[in-house]
Amino acid sequence: MAFSPENRGRARTIVARYPQSRSAILPLAHLAQDQDGWLSDEAMQEIAELTGVTAAQVQGTCSFYTMFKRDPVGKYLVSVCTNVTCLVLGGPELLEEMRHRYDADPDVTVEEVECLAACDGAPCMQVNYDYHELLTPDAAAEVVDEYKSGKRRARTVSGTAVVGGGRA
Repeated sequence: MAFSPENRGRARTIVARYPQSRSAILPLAHLAQDQDGWLSDEAMQEIAELTGVTAAQVQGTCSFYTMFKRDPVGKYLVSVCTNVTCLVLGGPELLEEMRHRYDADPDVTVEEVECLAACDGAPCMQVNYDYHELLTPDAAAEVVDEYKSGKRRARTVSGTAVVGGGRA
């Protein structure tokens, strides 16, 4: 089973809240990701069993949302926007530098994201869902290094233990 015994009980409670059990897919996906930091095939299978749908339906639902991670991620999830405004103002260069610097670092996962809805602060990125705006590649690396050194404190990747702030 993918859920811990404690979370299996929570999962059943979540499902019971909904008149149609399939409506609990997203809350259960959050619960699984909060537990493990990502959504494994086993977790999606258990969610399917709990909600009376197929594992493919769970995967189809969860794959639509970028906040659900299908592979393990590092302690620091760096999400770099490359949508239109960030594209024009240096998002791709920011992404390239982050990938280059942290490619071999198991604590840092760098991902490209479609939009962080912070066009007024482009180019921008998030570290564990905390916003950082108006960045150069060097400034972005400095931000990540501050998280790694403990100078800045981040939310957990799953978002449950919030110790950071919102947009910075």
